[in-house]
Amino acid sequence: MTGDAPSLLSELIERYPLLSGVRGDIERAYETLLTAYRAGAKVLVCGNGGSAADADHIVGELMKGFHLLRPLPESDRARIDASLAPGERSFADRLQRAIPAICLSSHAALTSAFANDVSPELVFAQQVYGYGRPGDVVWGLSTSGNSANIVTAIQTARALGLATLALTGGDGGRLARLADVCVIVPASRTDFIQELHLPIYHAICAMLEAEVFGA
Repeated sequence: MTGDAPSLLSELIERYPLLSGVRGDIERAYETLLTAYRAGAKVLVCGNGGSAADADHIVGELMKGFHLLRPLPESDRARIDASLAPGERSFADRLQRAIPAICLSSHAALTSAFANDVSPELVFAQQVYGYGRPGDVVWGLSTSGNSANIVTAIQTARALGLATLALTGGDGGRLARLADVCVIVPASRTDFIQELHLPIYHAICAMLEAEVFGA
């Protein structure tokens, strides 16, 4: 790791000492996502229930400024300004650079239709098949590590040559064996697991932002 990323990870462990045992996995998760960004790939995030809200939260931190300002490159600003009508106010200075990410849990029409017409266990796998390209990362959140629709999404991603990342708890469940990187927090109750997931993904998002958009 370079830049501010190591200090951000150390800060996380200082605030949550019980995460010291998964520090290496958190670093590997960060490196997996950074590699994808540098290759021009995207992140597909999914979860159920509270983890669906976390998946949406992650995308919100990746797709816009989190701790840092992310002004557009001058070349992009110039292209946007050139597309405007004479006298039209520029908005390029209000757009922000992004780490491309999609929350699969947020597509209610697609997921409800597929669950009703085909199979609820395959709603995320279908999206991975449709959106995913080699080099992308599928990031699944499941407190048990056994959520069927997260498992099939990870299996589909692996078959298609995508990188896979999971946030779980307990013993990690099936995702511990399937995902390329699995961060298993030291908790077994659902709400306690989710309480530890949040600072982890916040730290990962901050680390990525610092590396990609830092000075």
